[in-house]
Amino acid sequence: MSRTEILEELRRMPEPERREFVEMIDLEFGGSNDALTPEQIAELERRAADARAHPERGIPWETLRAEMFARYGVKQ
Repeated sequence: MSRTEILEELRRMPEPERREFVEMIDLEFGGSNDALTPEQIAELERRAADARAHPERGIPWETLRAEMFARYGVKQ
C-alpha cells in the first residue's frame, strides 16, 4: 500500500478513529527520546503504587475520555 493510499484510507475514517490511529503512530514511531529524570521515575513509581493500592479511586478510560472531549470541545 502506498503512502497516498494510506492517507486516502485515513481520510475515510471517522474522526475519533483517525485521531486514535494518529496517536498510536506517534507513540510507535514518534522518535521522542526524552529520558525521564530520576525524580520523574520516582514520582511515576509512587503514583503506580498508589493506584495499585487504591483501585477504587480510578476512573474508567471511557469516562475519562468522554470528560476530556467535553471539556476541550472536541467532537467524538
